[in-house]
Amino acid sequence: SSAGDRPEFADAARSLGAELASRGSRLVYGGGSVGLMGAVSTTAHANGGRVLGVIPVALEPVEVSGGSVGEVMVVEDMHERKAAMAAASDAFIAMPGGFGTLEELLEMITWQQLGYHAKPVGVLNVAGYFDLFLKFLDESTARGFIRREARAIVVVGDTPAELLDKLETYAPPRSLIESLAKENGGGGGDAKK
Repeated sequence: SSAGDRPEFADAARSLGAELASRGSRLVYGGGSVGLMGAVSTTAHANGGRVLGVIPVALEPVEVSGGSVGEVMVVEDMHERKAAMAAASDAFIAMPGGFGTLEELLEMITWQQLGYHAKPVGVLNVAGYFDLFLKFLDESTARGFIRREARAIVVVGDTPAELLDKLETYAPPRSLIESLAKENGGGGGDAKK
């Protein structure tokens, strides 16, 4: 995790941590205390919030991840980490980040599109960081690569309070499997496992 090149990123991370704590929401995150993940977790914990850090054994050393706050779950690898985080979470929020952020965000979007979960997936668009990503999603939708109902999976907020309000009222679209079954004359069963 990194803090990025603008102070607004860390400010938003701290604001998200405080907002989660004030709402009584538990933070489930990738463990450690570095970068934006660290800013969210330490602020949530300092404000009385419940925090669960899920960290692979290879990233556990303090020299790599910094010290963790709250409850810590050590897992074998990144696959187990993502599965544990997904199971323990009620919603997913992406903040500005790099490859890992995009990979995890797209996986949660895809899982919802397929019907493996119906949990909200949010993007905290600090200082317009995700504008190009959102434009890509809109272009992919316009060109027929993303279904219009699936495009609605991604919830966007410019501030933590705005995003959390939207996530709390989120209603998931019909899954791709249900949509295809309906289009093909089937009943559209539940794809959850």
